[in-house]
Amino acid sequence: MVGRIRLWSAYVLLLYVTMHLLNHALGLVSLRVLEESRHWFVVIWQNPIGQVALYGALLVHFSLAMWSVFRRRALRLSFWEWTQLTLGASIVPLAAAHVTGTRIAFDYFGVQSNYPWVLASLTAGTWMGVTRQFGLVIVVWIHACIGLHFAWRLRPWYRDWLPTLYAVALLVPAAGIGGAAVALRDFAYLASERPDFLANLFEKLQAPNAQGVANIYMIADSLAAASLGLLLASFAARPVRDLWARRAGVVQLTYSDRQVVSLPTGLSVLEMSRIGGVPHASVCGGRGRCSTCRVRVGGPDRAQLPPSSDEEQKVLDRIGAPQNVRLACQLRPPPGRYRVAPLLPAGASPVEAYRRQPQAHGGERYVAILFCDIRGFTSISEGKLPYDVVFLLNRYFRATGHAIESAGGRLDKFIGDGVMAIFGLNVDAERACRQALDAARRMALALDDLNEALSGDLDAPLRIGIGLHAGLSIVGEMGYERATQLTAIGDTVNTASRLEALTKDFGAQLVVSQELLDRAGIPLADAPSHEVEIRGRQGKLKVRAVARADTLTTLSS
Repeated sequence: MVGRIRLWSAYVLLLYVTMHLLNHALGLVSLRVLEESRHWFVVIWQNPIGQVALYGALLVHFSLAMWSVFRRRALRLSFWEWTQLTLGASIVPLAAAHVTGTRIAFDYFGVQSNYPWVLASLTAGTWMGVTRQFGLVIVVWIHACIGLHFAWRLRPWYRDWLPTLYAVALLVPAAGIGGAAVALRDFAYLASERPDFLANLFEKLQAPNAQGVANIYMIADSLAAASLGLLLASFAARPVRDLWARRAGVVQLTYSDRQVVSLPTGLSVLEMSRIGGVPHASVCGGRGRCSTCRVRVGGPDRAQLPPSSDEEQKVLDRIGAPQNVRLACQLRPPPGRYRVAPLLPAGASPVEAYRRQPQAHGGERYVAILFCDIRGFTSISEGKLPYDVVFLLNRYFRATGHAIESAGGRLDKFIGDGVMAIFGLNVDAERACRQALDAARRMALALDDLNEALSGDLDAPLRIGIGLHAGLSIVGEMGYERATQLTAIGDTVNTASRLEALTKDFGAQLVVSQELLDRAGIPLADAPSHEVEIRGRQGKLKVRAVARADTLTTLSS
């Protein structure tokens, strides 16, 4: 909730800044248009509702930013996080003179704080004042864009809208700075052509005397000093908080590589990883949104872990996490000993946050497995150029992959000239088995079409062998770093691979286990029945050999 409040306060401030810059952009037209359009801006933001929204958002955002600095246990931030923090800390010192010179000058000195007043003040001032005002626009805008990127980059629509958002992020400040620069140039020209121009204008706008100007600058310096003091106090209070936290006890985390980190209670697992120098993924920066920091938790004191908050549980439910998986950025374990294992590589990208497969963490599931292989491919490829072999395989893989996915299966991997597919990740066992049979039929039909298309390039048509089996398998994301994928292992997978090899012995295009046929409710009584021994498996397995898979009846998936 704190994060959401901080984000919505940022939205209000960004809306104010965007409208302000768009108003500045009208300076590209003329000074008159620039000033006349300001009245609409004033109507929106200088009424009671607009002022409460603006100053409330400013106070909330600043206070929560200081709280975030104090609450953060580890300052191991990325480059962009440090950039955003540094820019945010410089906003108040840069903006203090502008705020006091407009709003406070209007409220307490009766100055007509319109565009002529601001432009005349900059013209009469030094280049340092001009640089500060234009630099403020750049600092605020970059700070806001970094924040929006961190807040939005996990949203599914963000990638599609990124080019448009990038264009807006460039055009809005460029137009605002350009309009203000043109207006300032015109004012400087009038001041140089008419020596009494600025003096008459200041008198008309009821500019304060020298003492009043000094008071305005004193207020600006006080605001800048106060903001800097609060920031330093937030950093200085952190060691005191850490010393106090040690009184409550120590948390010991043992990682999967046997690295041990012991720190005071009150820290999140992600913070402990960062302090201990343990590489740990966290795409959203520890805001509890992306799930990439998730860990499997065990150890002797696991039972005393606090339950997941509602927000954390929503994310865990979204990815189908089991009971022993928690978000490292949200889990703050009490004193005790725990074993933690990060489930994603430290370099995980935002794409990892979009995964929705409930089976990713591992579990036993009834699935149907399909293996397919090209018969005699070695002899077919002999004498062909490498380009021709690659072209042939890609055409074959495209045809078989489309057939598998059209039937409702998941293409698991290509192994040489072979294919493995899984059915039943998101459907019941009966439907999975029927989908596997339907995929075999579609693959046989696709092969006929492929042979016809390549008849001029092949000495003999391609032949395939398909093995199908169903049963319980271990399903989960397996691999290392970027080579991680959702797959299945176990006896069912091994058996399906053996059945594919048996198609050579039976002279059939498809060998399917009776187990799969029974589950699918399709007897295939006309197909020859065999009892075969599978290496590594006790007892014989009943199978049926189908000469041509395209003769199977069309199955409903």
